Order: sequence, then structure tokens, then C-alpha cells
Amino acid sequence: MDDTDLLFMPATRAAALIRRRRLSPVELTQAVLAAIDRQQPRLNCFVTVLHDQAMESARRAEQAVMDGAALGPLHGVPLHIKDQVDTADVLTTHGSAIFASNVPVRDDATAARLKAAGGIMLGKTTMPEFGHKGLTDGPSFGTTRNPWDLSRTTGGSSGGAAAAVAAGLGPLGLGTDGAGSVRIPAACCGIVGLKATLGSVPWEASADTFANNVYAGPMTRTVSDAAVMFSVIAGPSERDAQSLRGPGIAPLPPGLIGGDLHGLRVGYIARACNAKVQAEMAENTLASLDALATRGAFVEEVTDAIDWMELPGRIMYQAGFFVSCTPHLAQWHNQMDPVLLAFMERGSGFSLTQFREAQFARTQLFRTIQGLFGRYDVLVTPTLTRTALPADFDAADGQIEIEGEMCGITRQGWSSYMYPFNLTGHPAVTIPSGFAKDGLPTAVQLVGPWGADMSLLRLGAILEQDRPWAQHRPPSA
Repeated sequence: MDDTDLLFMPATRAAALIRRRRLSPVELTQAVLAAIDRQQPRLNCFVTVLHDQAMESARRAEQAVMDGAALGPLHGVPLHIKDQVDTADVLTTHGSAIFASNVPVRDDATAARLKAAGGIMLGKTTMPEFGHKGLTDGPSFGTTRNPWDLSRTTGGSSGGAAAAVAAGLGPLGLGTDGAGSVRIPAACCGIVGLKATLGSVPWEASADTFANNVYAGPMTRTVSDAAVMFSVIAGPSERDAQSLRGPGIAPLPPGLIGGDLHGLRVGYIARACNAKVQAEMAENTLASLDALATRGAFVEEVTDAIDWMELPGRIMYQAGFFVSCTPHLAQWHNQMDPVLLAFMERGSGFSLTQFREAQFARTQLFRTIQGLFGRYDVLVTPTLTRTALPADFDAADGQIEIEGEMCGITRQGWSSYMYPFNLTGHPAVTIPSGFAKDGLPTAVQLVGPWGADMSLLRLGAILEQDRPWAQHRPPSA
């Protein structure tokens, strides 16, 4: 097996071969680390690469196989973790000079579970400062590049993970999603990204666990890999109140066990708060819907008037950064991302009344989406309105251009389908849907009722079978 086959092998297959002693964890990890060393100057997707630690873990994994020890579902499989997730004794910078020397003393629950499942941690992937925007660049590390086109963004804030997975630099990436930060980069880079139901996967780093809208989630090249990774990291944590009342992993409904989708009710949301969608993005979304309809699903466009609460959502988002980051301003202002500073300044101007009204609007949006699930089993949208933006796009004030028309800032004109489901808590998965004329990936988003994570992944697996994508590889990968 050559290195290219190793690099683009699904995690599920690698784990199976390792268990059968057909693949060496040492050889696999060596191949991935060598690829990281080759690609890091081009892509800039890692903050830290753990060469020695990863190889030592791989050697222990190989010895466990030879000893006939009990093996976890990810035994010997290389993976990487976003630099926002605490990892014991490993630098965790949050994309910021403020935390340039931060070495946590304990693992976040998700990192601990991936290790316990046998995963080999390769390193920490890049993110914008504190995950504040949908592109991955910053003063402390530079710009992370899209492996499909180095002039384009990977998306953000889990952009390093998306670029690494897409380029064959580890089949599994752990990202986080506060307003689309798993799904945006997954869509930009042509991979799978899951934002699970609120509380299904713990997020121990939340400053306000009772009003949390941030989710840790898998980023992978195949749906099966995402499903296995999700099953590993899901479950309650004593440090996350939402997870203590989380829905758990619900079994698949009997109607989704096979491939016959008769009886499945699909609601197609063509627009959220955005005015326009790139033609190829819309066409590939409709093609995905046609694939479901061919298997018997009933597809209907959702025509309800929905208040997508873009401004109230922005009020909570930017005010949150103002409160959390202000203590750092006096010492670190000159080293902070200008976009983050702009968000903080705007957040400082919102009143308590506006903030509480935004929280009330979140509840109303939740109830609106819940009402749709009285009629539909799944909602389908484009993931983004267009393919990846230029890598140097101004995320503070830049206007999204789609086919010659200016469509507003990123939340309005690009990622409008993302943030609403962070606020409502419903699970959402992005699945590659094809390519646009510019050669960049397009994607479709599936949204389900609370607890329907595995149902969404099953539908994603059906689309993967009918409209395969994982065989495509970026240039120079």
C-alpha cells in the first residue's frame, strides 16, 4: 500500500486493518507525520505537531495489538484536535498570543475520550483568535489555506482541522462550532462536519454552560468515520450542565435501516436570512434532494415566514466577545486580531435590554423550528450560499459577492444557514454535494429534531452512496 492510499484511507478501515494485524499503527502514523511536514508550509493548518509523542503512542498501540489487548474503536488511528480544546501537557493557544504559553493540566472530556478509544494525537490545528470568525487566520500564526485552492479560505473557525482532513493529514479532526465553525470549514474543504444536538457532546470550556451555543464535533472525509467519532465523544460530563440532560444517542428509526425512504418527509429551506445563493450551490442541493426523492422521500419547500434573528444573534455573539475578552485589552490590544477587536467594540454598544430581547428571540426561533418538525422529519438547506471566500476576506465589514450581487456581511450573505441551529440546539450535518465551476466544493446541510444525530448521519450515508465524493482529492495532496 503506498503512502497516498494510507493518507486517504477512512479511519474505520484503518482501525479494522490494525485490529487484523494487516496495518501497522507505526507505519500509518509515520506516513501522516511525513505528509504534515510536506504540506504544512503550503497549508499552515497546524499550530503544534507532536512528532515524538505521536510516534510513541503509535508504538504502544502496535504493541497492544501484538499482545492481544482489548482495543478501542479508533485504536492506532491518527487524529488531530482543534487548538481550542484542552489537551493535557500539550500547548493550547486558542489561536491567540494571549495563550501562547498555555499548557493545560487536564484533557477536555472529548480529547480524553478520543485517546481512550485508541486514537493517536498528531497535534493541534489552527483557528482564528478564540474562534471569533468564519475564516482561519490571525496575527499569531498567519493564514490557513484551502487545499483545493490556496488563494481561498478554509472557512472557520475549525479551518485547520478541515484543511488537514481534506489534504489527507489525518482522517479525523475534532472541531468546535459556535456559529457554524465545524460546518463552514467542512463545506469549504469538501468534508463531513457534524454539529450534534445540544448536550449530546460535552463542551467543558463553556463560560456559560446554561446558555451554551458551542459544540465540539467530528470532521471527517466519510460519514461512517463521523458516526464512529461521534459515538466516541458523546455522553455526559460533570462539567457541562447541558450534557447532563443531553438526549444521548438515539437508535435509528426502522424506516432508515434500509435504503427505502418512502414515508420520509423532507422540508427544503431555500433561503434563511440571505438574499441569494450561488447557482451551483443551489443546483447541487437540489440534486441531493432529488437523490432522496428517488428513494421515495417526499420533498417539499418550506414556505413559512421565519425570523432568522440575524441581528439578535449577532448581539449575543459580539457582546459575548466584548465581555470575555475585555480583561485582556490593556496588555494585549496590539497583538489581537483586528476583526475580534471590531466585534468587541460593536458588542460594547448593545444594551442589556437588547441582549435579553435576543435571548427571548432565541427561544422563539427554537419553537419555530420545533414546529417545522411536526411536519417534516428532516430539513435540508445549502450549507453556505457560495464556495470558499478569498483567504484575505475582511470578516468584519466585507460584503459577500454572489454572481455580481453584494449580499451583506458573512452572517447575512454566506453562513446564514449555520448560526440558527447553534441557537436552537438542533443537530446539523454538512455533506459534500459536488463542485462549482471554480473547482471548489459545494455542500448540503441536513438538520434534524433533537436527538436525531444518527438519523442525519444515516441520510448522509445514503447521499454518500448515491452521490459519492470521498474519491476526490485536492491538488498536490
